[in-house]
Amino acid sequence: MRSVLVGLIGANIQKSLSPALFDDVCAAAGLSGHYHLMDVDLLPGRRLEDLLAAARTAGFAGVNVTYPFKEAVPALLDEVSAEARQIGAVNTVAIGRDGATTGYNTDRIGFRRGFEEKLGRESVAGKTAVLVGAGGAGRAVAFALFDLGLETLLVRDKNATQAAGLAAALATQFGAGRCRVEIDPVAALSGASGLVNATPVGMTGIPGLPIATSSIQAHHWVADVIYSPLETDLLKAARTRGARTMGGAGMCVHQAAEAFRLFTGVTPDVGRMHGAFAKAAARRDRLAAAAD
Repeated sequence: MRSVLVGLIGANIQKSLSPALFDDVCAAAGLSGHYHLMDVDLLPGRRLEDLLAAARTAGFAGVNVTYPFKEAVPALLDEVSAEARQIGAVNTVAIGRDGATTGYNTDRIGFRRGFEEKLGRESVAGKTAVLVGAGGAGRAVAFALFDLGLETLLVRDKNATQAAGLAAALATQFGAGRCRVEIDPVAALSGASGLVNATPVGMTGIPGLPIATSSIQAHHWVADVIYSPLETDLLKAARTRGARTMGGAGMCVHQAAEAFRLFTGVTPDVGRMHGAFAKAAARRDRLAAAAD
């Protein structure tokens, strides 16, 4: 039986459902696999460079990369795909048998396919949306929204330079004037069709709201890239106000499916992956409730 070793590099990743997804998709493909979490919160002093080197030495087929490393990792790789270069962020690194590393961004296709499934392309095509968070995940989401036909994107990030950099990248690709940096996302939402949170605020271990929810109305849609918890406080508040909502589950499943294909050459059954994700999330939530 072919053995496949992969992992995830990031911070605050102990609640990740990627190991459960990977185990199930390996079983379906007749592979023996292991998914290793490399959490820098639990590995003090270990740099991104160290963890990548360790993965290469151990014979990993690849690693996923999450917050806060998506924008830093491209400079450490032998090759970066054209799409990942365009976005300016990498979340998937394939490692060849010779140790050569190639970076990809599967978040873009993950968000796009998840949005199409949950909210539908018509929710954003020809319209305006607000994006909070211009980091690695936010950059992928921004490009995905334009893939879906978005007309104008309003970006807010506490790092003004980061927000301006994303706006410039989008202008180069999609045309000047289609992305603006916003200081007040609450005011911006009044003229938009919906909102995406691409910050880690609201994740388990990082409580809070990325934006005041007072301007969310029933005609809005609200999406969050976070899937731990499955429904963040932002989504709960939006649902209470009558808005349609989308959590990070769909994005997670679809990006994981594409990453698995890049790691193994096998195209997985996405429907089965949705089921495996739901079971793993339910188990995680039961264990969390029992611990409380």
